[in-house]
Amino acid sequence: MKRSYRGVLLLCLVLFLNLLFTQYTVNLFFAQRYELTIVLAAANLLTFPLAWFIYRKEKRAGQ
Repeated sequence: MKRSYRGVLLLCLVLFLNLLFTQYTVNLFFAQRYELTIVLAAANLLTFPLAWFIYRKEKRAGQ
């Protein structure tokens, strides 16, 4: 099963966004800015289905 560079790069970008959202969520939680913490936590949760969609699409394209 051959992977394309586009799929790998997109998954790396999603992983980077996930790390970024997690870091900002933790930092804002300790700064007691709870509204932005909830928004970033929700954005972090939305990146997982996006990564799953990209993975499944690349898996099907490689068959």
